[in-house]
Amino acid sequence: MQSKQTLQITALTLIGLGLLVVIFYTPIWWVSLTAPNYPPESFPDGVRIHFHMNGVFNGCKKQEKAEIAEEEALDCVHEMDTINHYVGMYPIAAGGPVERGFGQFLMAFLAVMLLGFLFISPKQRMIVLSVGFVGIAAWMTLTLYGENGFKLQNTGYVSALVTSLDQEASGETSEPEIVIGGVAGILKDSLEESGVEVILPSQVEAARRAAQGTTNTEKSHLIEQLKLTYDIDQVKSDSLQPWDGSAFQVMSWHYAKSLGRYFNNQEEIVPMVKNLELAIHVVFYAILGAMALVVFGSRKNGGLLYWLLILVPVALPLFFIIDYSAWLWWYGHTLNDMGAFSVKPFMPTVFGDGKVAQFTTHSYPYIGFGLMVLTSFILALAALFRFKQLNK
Repeated sequence: MQSKQTLQITALTLIGLGLLVVIFYTPIWWVSLTAPNYPPESFPDGVRIHFHMNGVFNGCKKQEKAEIAEEEALDCVHEMDTINHYVGMYPIAAGGPVERGFGQFLMAFLAVMLLGFLFISPKQRMIVLSVGFVGIAAWMTLTLYGENGFKLQNTGYVSALVTSLDQEASGETSEPEIVIGGVAGILKDSLEESGVEVILPSQVEAARRAAQGTTNTEKSHLIEQLKLTYDIDQVKSDSLQPWDGSAFQVMSWHYAKSLGRYFNNQEEIVPMVKNLELAIHVVFYAILGAMALVVFGSRKNGGLLYWLLILVPVALPLFFIIDYSAWLWWYGHTLNDMGAFSVKPFMPTVFGDGKVAQFTTHSYPYIGFGLMVLTSFILALAALFRFKQLNK
């Protein structure tokens, strides 16, 4: 009976663990704006965006209609930013910068907690948690503060940063065709006509670059785009340090650039950026402290700290709703005076349909949130079975 319960707990926990991975790459919530000037024929879903764990992405689809010619889908993140800025709202990229930047580490943190929950032996559990948390701590430290550590961020997060700056998030590059002319070209053609294969140094170099290009991932290209933009800003600025490629530097710079995209008031922006930098440091050390606390609490079965291993992942949907609602409140109550229209502070719609001026807002959970709820249910069952197991 004991082994059967252990098998059930293991299966449920591993399913929950797998769902966490899927959730990270799945849209969790969607928001759409509809208005008379966005006719349903051209905008069947309105101006729509999707919220992920690592960023906000375009929810508009390319229209395949005879009367509508589109080479690519409208960038509805930019479109919504444009709409919102008229009433003084900051760009979407200004919201949740810490949560998005730490998203991959927090999800890995939950995954390690679930792995620890699998073990009934305190000694084995502490070993698994310690090894997992040390790995996350090293990964997080190198990413945030290491030189070129930003490369350790996930591609989705990097892509969201690029597109939020109205840059093309494409990993495609093209190499110019090498044309060999003059005497070298004539000799090459003559020898090849005689059956002699000729490979010039320039062709060797081109082949080498092409080989490197195949390993140069989309993420590397996106980071290079960010670096080029940063370098331009750094030349114009007296305060920006040369690019070191750390996630801390990129997050701080990108946040300042997002805040100043429509309302470039440095007296307001500088303190907000300082607060972000402080928040990054605080969250970094808070996660390290939480890791130590969890390992300490896992030294015995039972007790509040032990049950946090499963209860924290179970509460993931609640955490998302709280964080999402808090940032919506921030957007509606941190309106910049430089907006074209003056409106009273308001609370944007968290769930359902709302009205702001001529726009109807729609805010609803999406696939990822459904998976969150399913994961919570599965892990709650695992917790119940473990509770019964420990109390026998």
